[in-house]
Amino acid sequence: MAETYENAQGTTVPIVPWADPQGDPFLRTRFALPTRPATFLQRQRLVQHLDQALGTPLALVNGPAGAGKTLLAADWAAGLRQPVAWLTVEAEDRRPGVFWAYVLQALRAGGASASDAVGVPADASGVDRKLLAALAAELNDRDRPVVLVLDEYDRVTDPEVTEQLEFVLHHAGRGLHLVLVTRTEPLLPLHRYRAAGELTEIRAAELAFTPEEAVTLLELHGLSLPVPAAGALVDRTRGWAAGLRLSALAALESADPELYLKEFEADRSTVADFLLAEVLREQPEETQGLLLRVSVLERFCPDLANALTLRTDAEPILAGLHRDNAFVEHLGHSSYQLHPLFREILRAHLRVRLPGLEPELHRRAARWLRRYGFLPETLAHGAAAGDWDFAAGALVDDLAIGQLFTGLRSDDLTQLFSHMGSDARSPATDVVRAARDLSRHDLDHGLARLRLAQERLAEDAPNLAAAQLSCALLEALAARLTGCPPQAERAAEAADELRQEVPAHLLDKHPELTALLLTHLGSARLWAGRFEDARSALTAAAAAPGGASTVLPREDSMEHLALLDYLNGWPGRAERKALAARSEMERVGLPQPSGSGLGQMVLAAVAVDRHELGRAQALLDEAAQLPPGTHDPVSAAGRALATARLLLVSGNARAAVKAADPDVSAAVASPWATSHEALVASAAHLAEGRPERAAEVLQGVSADQPACAVEAAAIQLAAGRTGAAIDLLDNIHAGVRAGPAVTVRAALVRAQAAEEAGDTATARRLVAHALLDARRERLRRPFLDAGAWLRPLLATAPLHELAAGWLTPGTPRHGERPRPEALPPPLVAVELSGRERDVLERLARMMSTEEVAADLYVSVNTVKTHLKSVYRKLAVNRRGDAVRRARDLRLL
Repeated sequence: MAETYENAQGTTVPIVPWADPQGDPFLRTRFALPTRPATFLQRQRLVQHLDQALGTPLALVNGPAGAGKTLLAADWAAGLRQPVAWLTVEAEDRRPGVFWAYVLQALRAGGASASDAVGVPADASGVDRKLLAALAAELNDRDRPVVLVLDEYDRVTDPEVTEQLEFVLHHAGRGLHLVLVTRTEPLLPLHRYRAAGELTEIRAAELAFTPEEAVTLLELHGLSLPVPAAGALVDRTRGWAAGLRLSALAALESADPELYLKEFEADRSTVADFLLAEVLREQPEETQGLLLRVSVLERFCPDLANALTLRTDAEPILAGLHRDNAFVEHLGHSSYQLHPLFREILRAHLRVRLPGLEPELHRRAARWLRRYGFLPETLAHGAAAGDWDFAAGALVDDLAIGQLFTGLRSDDLTQLFSHMGSDARSPATDVVRAARDLSRHDLDHGLARLRLAQERLAEDAPNLAAAQLSCALLEALAARLTGCPPQAERAAEAADELRQEVPAHLLDKHPELTALLLTHLGSARLWAGRFEDARSALTAAAAAPGGASTVLPREDSMEHLALLDYLNGWPGRAERKALAARSEMERVGLPQPSGSGLGQMVLAAVAVDRHELGRAQALLDEAAQLPPGTHDPVSAAGRALATARLLLVSGNARAAVKAADPDVSAAVASPWATSHEALVASAAHLAEGRPERAAEVLQGVSADQPACAVEAAAIQLAAGRTGAAIDLLDNIHAGVRAGPAVTVRAALVRAQAAEEAGDTATARRLVAHALLDARRERLRRPFLDAGAWLRPLLATAPLHELAAGWLTPGTPRHGERPRPEALPPPLVAVELSGRERDVLERLARMMSTEEVAADLYVSVNTVKTHLKSVYRKLAVNRRGDAVRRARDLRLL
């Protein structure tokens, strides 16, 4: 009685009891579909893709070990209605006779028996061409095509077998669908099949599990994991099926499976056993050595790998590893990286197998990377090697010291060099230590280390211009932080000379250095009251090239320019510059606003002048929430100015006097900061009924500051010193083009003096001019501060029309009740995106966040993101304020 065999479709078919050409009996397990475990997850997207194989003669399932290729193909084959022949290829099949004997037996087992005319191979080492032709002809004549799945096809290495297989595939026509399941690229001319549309491909990227699929797979293992946590596991494993399954099995034995999957040590897991056995130990000795050595690298090219191995054969080895799906990923442009888990395991294996070699590998990598200009990687490997003199030297020689202050890599660099020990004593390490301390505003240590660096540079060999230029930058920063303008000027002069000695390409590569120098110089000049000189340096810094690398100094300089405009009496310009600084940060995508909060201070001061006191307080509160920023005197004085003004107009004179003191230690006193402090103190004395004391305090006000002089004149007039007030106005420097905040206050002081002298016509004319200038800027505070004398004048017809609607309530329409006085809209362009406007319009309709999301068909998180952007652009922090501000700006 003939033996039988149950094929993939469950049909019992006879098996011819033939042996292979070597006389060994056929191994039936090689014809059986692999059993799918209970935890197998059928992924419909892959099954549907494999279904396309029925429309093409050739299908390729190509992925690394453990990618789930075999189970996928077996699950798909089990669901087919047509004959399926399955063969698991083994190493012995490299000989053509053995291979084809097993193929023919697989066809018989699958219900597609060849006739006696085809015959059987008699010689293990070869096969008759007539046999192949007869097989192809019979397959071509079939009414129902047969699916032949060759699993583990990477074990076929004989080109003759590949040529024979291609011959049969070509001549079998529609009678054969061939599916190759393999770890490596088969020798078949796949390009021709692709060009003809006759190839279905599923590769490693498609075999990788998605986070959602990983969640389902883990559930089959009895684990419940949220999608974000599963996504992190997928990122670490690259969606590798075996990695997910082995991790799940190990997690089941853990007290906290979710924590285990998040933090498991790859090198001490079953994943390590799998990869070491299935991948590393399958490689030749020289390939193993290369893999162990490149495990210290995030990514690498063949030349870098050669530098680590001290050989020259990395290129073909890496290409072969990638082709063989040996967990080496090709990134394009001759760049490679190891699979993350494989890299972790190899690094641990390196320390065991080649102890003590890792630091040397980092050192070799650092020197190669520095030679080719890869600075971040150079620093990382120099630090990993513990070679701090080299790492610091690379940073300084590259002229990249400014990156410690630009926000792009400052945190990374600070963290990297925080591990630098005291045994590193080169001039470069002193420069880096000084920069690190000054970036944290530790002046005592920073200045001491800067002096030490300068001393060592003076003793060292010449050609250290980059290090000296770095020191000049740090000198300028120190001068800014200590309020010492002469020191900043000296640093700027030294930098100008040193720039001539530094290669131009380094200056072009690091525009942040020049931008930082100019910003520090401009800030120091501003502190000194040299407004035009400060404007020149700050304008150049604000126009610096470099994109994201200079965004922080550009923002810093724009905020200083905004303060300059405010101090000169141009609130509209000041607001536009402060908002432009915030927009620049948002455009580049860096966290904003910056830590100094100077922009918020300027916006708050402008809001006080416009009598938008709620907005001013909101901006001050926002600035108070910022992390500590630059502690330079200008920022401290700006904060003091805005805070004191708000307290003063709110009626809290004593708190205003206390807040007006910047509380900074500066080498040189600032005329405008001192003047504003004196003005607040004088106004407080006046408010508390001490006019004589108020007048005495005004002696500390600089006559060179028009804004301060005008405010002093207003206080003198309120104290009954009309002559002194007019003298102050007459002595304002004619060369300074003061803005409307100055001219409006000056006109009101002169108008009050004229009114008190009985010259009402002059008073009216001056008030009219003041109203015209103030209306453009919505300056309400000067009129509110002017006193009772102004109200009768504003009631007269010509002046009432000029004040109506922004300073005083407008005339109500017929039948309309008078409305409370509205806050004036600031004259500043705010650009909102279309989606931000959509959200804002729905806020105005009192819709909730969830309702807005539903109405716009977006997620709640998306709405919240748009809201944050709207709040930033409108300088508010509440919904109601956003709607009111948008209406003021006529955005609604």
